[in-house]
Formats: sequence, C-alpha cells, structure tokens
Amino acid sequence: MSITIRPASGGDVAAIDALLRTAFPAPDEAMLVQRLCIDGDMVLTLVADDEDDGMLAGMVAFSRMAVEIAGKPIAAVALAPVAVAASHRRQGVGEALVRAGLQHLADAGVHLCFVLGDPEYYGRFGFAADWAKGFASPYAGDYLLALPLQQGAMPCGVRGEATHAGAFALLGEAA
Repeated sequence: MSITIRPASGGDVAAIDALLRTAFPAPDEAMLVQRLCIDGDMVLTLVADDEDDGMLAGMVAFSRMAVEIAGKPIAAVALAPVAVAASHRRQGVGEALVRAGLQHLADAGVHLCFVLGDPEYYGRFGFAADWAKGFASPYAGDYLLALPLQQGAMPCGVRGEATHAGAFALLGEAA
C-alpha cells in the first residue's frame, strides 16, 4: 500500500462525503464537514490517496475556533473528524493524516489544537486534558484534549473561552 497525503480539493467532496457516511454509524460527521465548509469555518482538510487502487483511504479536518488566553485571541483549531476507509484501517493512515495536519498547522503559526476524543488514542500525538483544563467550553471534561503546536509552548495567562465553530452545536440534530 502506497499512501499520498495532500490537501483536499473540490474534486474530493463526493468521495469525502461517501467516506464519512460509511465510516461512522450516522451521517453526523458528513453533515459537520458540509456545514463547516458552508459556514467558512474549515481551516484545513487533508486526504490520503491509496496510489495502488486509486481509493480515498482517509481524511482529516481542522476547523476554526475562537480561543482566548489572558483576554487575547490566539490562533486555534479543532480536529474533527478523522476517518479511514474500512479497507485501510490499522495501517497507520489515520495517524499519518493527523500528524501531517498538525505539522501543517504548526508551520502556519496556529498555537493550539483541540480535539474531543479518546485520550489514549490522541495522547500518542501529545494531546492531553491538562492542556484543555480551565478553558470555558460546553465540551470541558476528560475528553476535551488540547495540544500546543508551537514547540510545546502554551501562551501564558488566564484561560478564557474555547468556542468551536457553530456547526459543532448542530451535531446530532436532524438536518
């Protein structure tokens, strides 16, 4: 298997939607990606192409967040969703997508990435609940994780709001 990771293009929309609808038990993630794009909140979407069979092996999305530390806005994103085709799971595709996305965002000057997910899985990338503690968020708790992207440096000061894009509030609602 030979995988190429690249930024998504307009020609990938249908394949990404199909992947999200088959990778998850409900269409919520597909609807989330659509809404993030429509609302202009998508920051980065990467796809993994399987060069051997031409299939879309996976995708990861990062969206805009409004985050404040010491009363000042900082550049922050949310990682969600990450999806891998059933035929490509447990082969490192998801991990490669996440790592490539985090590197791209760090290079672009983003300070902080949040994810709502399994601490064991996302811990392998350096995400931790401790980095997210103290931020005001409806998702606050053990599964709201964060990762400083600028060489592990977290801006100093009182942590304020960490607000996901509006599309997240619609998760689980009928379209």
